[in-house]
Amino acid sequence: MTDKAAPPTDPLVSGSEIARLAGVTRAAVSNWRRRYDDFPQPAGGGAHSPLFALDEVRGWLDRQRKGQDVSDEVQLWQSLRSSYGDEMIRGLADVAQVLSSDSSDSSGSPGSEDGGEGGIPDGLSEEVIRRVRALAGDTSPREVVTGLVERLTDSVRRAGSDQITSPRVVRAVCHFAGEVASDAALFDPACGIGTLLLAVGPQRGPRRYGQENDADSARFARLRAQLTGRGGVEIMTGDSLREDRLPELKADLVVCDPPVGISDWGREELLLDSRWELGTPSRAEGELAWLQHAYAHTAPGGRVLMVMSASVAYRKAGRRIRAELVRRGVLTQVTALPPGTAVSHALPVHLWHLRRPLSPGDAATSVRMVDLTSNDADGPLEARSDQCAEVALIDLLNDTVDLTPGRHVLETHREYAAEYQSLRGELAEQVRALAELLPALTGAGNPGVLDGPSISVADLARAGLVAYDTPEPSSASDQLDTEFLRGFLRSAVNNRRSTSASGTFRLDGKGARIPQMDLEEQRRYGAAFRALREFEERSRRVAELSREVTALARDGLGNGALRPGD
Repeated sequence: MTDKAAPPTDPLVSGSEIARLAGVTRAAVSNWRRRYDDFPQPAGGGAHSPLFALDEVRGWLDRQRKGQDVSDEVQLWQSLRSSYGDEMIRGLADVAQVLSSDSSDSSGSPGSEDGGEGGIPDGLSEEVIRRVRALAGDTSPREVVTGLVERLTDSVRRAGSDQITSPRVVRAVCHFAGEVASDAALFDPACGIGTLLLAVGPQRGPRRYGQENDADSARFARLRAQLTGRGGVEIMTGDSLREDRLPELKADLVVCDPPVGISDWGREELLLDSRWELGTPSRAEGELAWLQHAYAHTAPGGRVLMVMSASVAYRKAGRRIRAELVRRGVLTQVTALPPGTAVSHALPVHLWHLRRPLSPGDAATSVRMVDLTSNDADGPLEARSDQCAEVALIDLLNDTVDLTPGRHVLETHREYAAEYQSLRGELAEQVRALAELLPALTGAGNPGVLDGPSISVADLARAGLVAYDTPEPSSASDQLDTEFLRGFLRSAVNNRRSTSASGTFRLDGKGARIPQMDLEEQRRYGAAFRALREFEERSRRVAELSREVTALARDGLGNGALRPGD
């Protein structure tokens, strides 16, 4: 009796997939779940990433006629794209200004240094204004802004933007920020449209400060804070490094996702700036300038969470500043985030954790290295024991001051003794086999075989005896031995024929000649050539193993993981 096949299970889809299916944003799907009692219940997943049965979702969308017509939000987005083109942040700021003006509870200032934005922006079409007000009437100003920000974030994921932080980066920063006091002062010196600044900490309570060089982004961030119910938000416009608009601010937590790869950050103008207490950054180390700007705005006992390119951890130009960070006990942790965290680009990113000591005795004595690069980008951010290591400051203060977490985590959890014994055993086996591979050769006592009867490989190829369907020519006939052919093609005489004037060697046989021999003699030569090739390959492996085992032994003896035998 055979078992019956299990019935096919209904595929499960996430909120993002439902949004794509219906042509709306994820915020709209979240809104449907809250507003409609008959929306399908989760059939899997977790509390923060529920999954739904696809058939149930499709049935609900059909009953509600969702996704059959272009949604109001999509029509608004298309109108904005038509009006503003690549300047969508300005368009969203204008929309937020309309919503702010229409809100009956907009009694407070959005925190602008110029007294706030109000009224209907010039140039905003009547069609867009109508769509904005209609959508806000169906939902709320907060949901309209949240949905538009989501669409903007999705649209720049492929192109990237300095004004918009990846949702995965925001998630990571919020996770490592942990609990934030309701009376804390938060600061983001490169706040863009405010995504990171507004996400960290409780919605109400903390005082939030930001600065952004792009005027439209800063305006949108201010209005966004007002429309989403964040009080105590002050966002200034201007270049944070060249024109610090909040020079007296000392924050409890500074978060920052700074611009990457910008050499014109104002070094020549700022050579004597007091913010460079860890050393003056070079032109190529703009990220370390942002890091020190953030640290200069940190109160005693306050923290910095800084998104950094992975290369900042080891680049030669930044070694002195990294050393000073370590030496002063300011750097407390470096976290290597999973690949794909910064979805707008393929570069890996780290999160640097700094803390300003309350006193010299309060400085860090080690740096916690966390390597999450083996995790999924949407997976857990809690490190396993084998993904982290506490590294003493003295162990970091070498010639390179390499702060790459993976390197230190690997060394900490490395099984030196087992690895050394394995490499040593493999090396011994390779050396034993090496000596046996060399063929027994004797003196010929006569002119070289190529001085006797020979034939060109080109003639053999025309006769169909040589094939070129592999990287190296091979025999296409039982009259010719492949190893014999390839061995003589690599002989000194044929090497000269196959090497161009520039020194490039091509084993294609053009102009090469091989001796005329019967098949049995060919096979004898072929066996010798094959043994030499295997000897050469094994020699390379022996050299590689020798380097590996020597480096491992030196490291192990030096760090105490290995000791000499009796």
